[in-house]
This record gives sequence, structure tokens and C-alpha cells, in this order.
Amino acid sequence: MRLACSAVQVQGAPDGAGQTRLDGLRIAMVNWRDPWQDAAGGAEEYAWQMSRGLGARGARMHFVTSREPGQSRREEHDGIRLVRMGGVYSRYPLVLGWLLAHRGRFDVVIDCMNGIPFLSPLAVSRRTRVILLVHHVHGRQFFVYLRGAMAAIGKAFEGPIARRVYRRHPAVAVSPSTATAMRDQLRWGGPIFVVPNGTPALQPVNPAHADGDPAIIVVGRLVTHKRIERVIDAADRLRQRWPGLILHIVGRGPEHDMLKARIAQSGLQGTVRLHGYLPESEKNALLAGARLHISASEFEGWGLSVIEAASLGVPTVAPNVDGLREAVRDGETGWLATVGEDLADTIERALKEISEPERRAEVRAACTRWAAAFSWDGSAERMARLIRSEPVTGGGDAYVADYREGPAARSVIVENTDPVRLRALLTGPGREILDIRPATRTELLTGRPGTGP
Repeated sequence: MRLACSAVQVQGAPDGAGQTRLDGLRIAMVNWRDPWQDAAGGAEEYAWQMSRGLGARGARMHFVTSREPGQSRREEHDGIRLVRMGGVYSRYPLVLGWLLAHRGRFDVVIDCMNGIPFLSPLAVSRRTRVILLVHHVHGRQFFVYLRGAMAAIGKAFEGPIARRVYRRHPAVAVSPSTATAMRDQLRWGGPIFVVPNGTPALQPVNPAHADGDPAIIVVGRLVTHKRIERVIDAADRLRQRWPGLILHIVGRGPEHDMLKARIAQSGLQGTVRLHGYLPESEKNALLAGARLHISASEFEGWGLSVIEAASLGVPTVAPNVDGLREAVRDGETGWLATVGEDLADTIERALKEISEPERRAEVRAACTRWAAAFSWDGSAERMARLIRSEPVTGGGDAYVADYREGPAARSVIVENTDPVRLRALLTGPGREILDIRPATRTELLTGRPGTGP
């Protein structure tokens, strides 16, 4: 079977030939930033790790992005050629012009839409396969960062303009929540495949002594939509009932000075530690020593910091919003705020629950198991399969088919299909189809049938 699906996982089948090879394919990863820029975050980690994974499969990778002051226009990392041009707004027309100048050079372009797409189909040749990558639908977020007409223009680019320009090309969403938001909010009619974030392969960590009893932590960019001020306000409320509580905030960004002022105005210098940027080893040691990781963001396609915390055995408290409700398995690897529940109340509920050593050990084990379901190599393999698969023109849902082929019982997940199409695809000599059912969100995330709701 050569299925047009990034998330295909056949249970009960032999391992086969291993990695999907992309030898000689010329691929451009087009992203608004690179990992070395000051505002880099999860989107840059995803784009870079995916570039590395595809390069390891034999692809000749270019990473096309913007350029911050002091950065070189051309350089190479991990065998990937970086090409930088333009700033906050000029990067879009400049990258489009660069793609037009190299119109016949690439076999595949992965176009990362962080709110605004690069519109690469307008510049590349018809034989070039374009894959649109979406982390989350911005929608209202445009009105958080932009005003009036500019916000409306941004929303139009993400919605009807992108929908028309990419109508003949597949899209990749990093989570089922993002795929659903694309269907519902952007009215996306074409195929959408799920290729999730991975979990970094962390070196063994000796947890640092995180000051506080309990210690809670926020890790991420200090930007408006992360709503870190809400966590500070929650700490202000909680310190009355948990006098030893200390909130650690790790990260950098434009909100740093505002958060520092808020801490001072609230008299929280003894309760909140604003660490700024920490080297990876120090960050991970501090994170591993915390009781809880907190995310207050309202706009997420997934929750990379959530899975990083889980990989260290640290559960997360978060609002019940798209992306986070999938990264956090409520009651197992963390806690989601219920409707009408204040974030401080959710944090207190979690702290009380894991104050019992047995329950804390149970949650810790569940966190590490959940994080182990994701890897950057596994996600790169799913992207490579999509690149090598036959094109799909229409949308649809994801289904799991159970079937028997000879003596072997197998299961497979196929995206952008329906039961009739899937049955016709799988029907063949010596194959008995046992059942076809909708895939769960967890199955779609992990790419493995039978992995939960």
C-alpha cells in the first residue's frame, strides 16, 4: 500500500525498509525566523528539527528566512544552507522574489504560515510540490498585535487569500486542534495532514534545587499572547495559602520589562523570580526541580514546552484551549482549567493532588510515558512519507482500518478519506477488512492505532 497520508502507522506489520529516503530531493523550508533570532520559539524549533530530519533522509535542505541585524546572509548549519533576507514585513516580498528567481531549483517547498503565508505557489514552478505548514489559526490574535485595517488584512491573508493560493496543495497541521480550526475558522477544503512536534532527546538531568515549597515554573517567550501576567496574578493569590510558593519565569521577549514592573508593583519580588534566558542545561535542571509547569496561553497549536516538561516528569496546568487540551492529558499528565475556573484555583487543585507522594509518582510516570510518544525523528518520518506519497486533492477525516492479511492482523490510520474510499483502497486479494472507524485525536497525534481517546 502506498497511502497518501503522513500519519500512516501499520500495527502488526514488519518494520520494512526503515526510514523513508529523500535522496537528492531539493527542499526549501521557508519560515519567518530561524532558531538563532531573539524572538525564536516553538515554530522555529519545529522548522529546524524538521529540516534536520529531512536532511538526514537524504534531502538537500535550504532554510529560507528573515535576517536580524548582525546575522550573515548565508551560512550553513548541520548541512542545511541558511538564506536570510528582509525584516518583519519585507521578508515576505523578498522571500517570494527569491523563490521566483530560483523557480526551477526546488522539488518541494514547505511554506510555514505563522499567521501570514509566503504565498510560495505564486513563485515556484508547477512541478514543485508545496506543503503549507500551520501551527495554529491566529484569528483574534491579529487584533492583539495589530490595529484596525492591518489586523483585518492579516486575517484576510490567513483566511480567504491563503485558501485560494494553496487550494491545490496539501496542508500540515501540528495537531488535530489546528486541523479542526482550519476547517471551521478558515473554511479550508483541501487535505490537511497532522505532523506533530517532537520531544527533544534531553541529556540526563540532575534536577536543580528550585527555590520554593512548592516551586512552579513558566518556560517560554515573554510575549503578549502567552499571558504570563495571569500566572503572576495567580501566584499573588496563592501565596496567602501557600506561603512558601515561588514562581520561576524562564524566557526572554518584549514583555520582560512590563512583567518586571508588575512584579514590583505587586510586591512579589520574594515570590516571583524572573530569570530571563537560561542555557538549555540550566533551564532543564530548573524545570525538572519544579512541582508544576504552568501555561496560560490562549493561542497554541500544540504546546512544545508542555511536552518538554512532561519529558522531565513535570505536569502542566493550562487553560482548556486548542492545542493545550491535546498536549495536556487532563488528570493524567496535568490539569486543564474547567469552564469558569480561575487559573489560581486550577493550580491549587493540582498542588493539593500531587502533595501525596504516591499520586505525584503516578503523574510523573504518566508524563514521561506521554512525552515518549513523540520524537523529532518520528515527526520527520511522517513528513517524509507525505512528501513521497501520491497527491490527494480533497479533504476528509481520519479513519482507522483493522484488517487481516494472511495470518497477520493489522491496523492502519489514513487521513483525508472516508469509509467508502478507504475500503476501496484496502480491498485486495488475501486481505479481509475487519472494521473501519474514525480515528481518535490521540491516535492521529501519535500516528498509532489504539493509543487512546
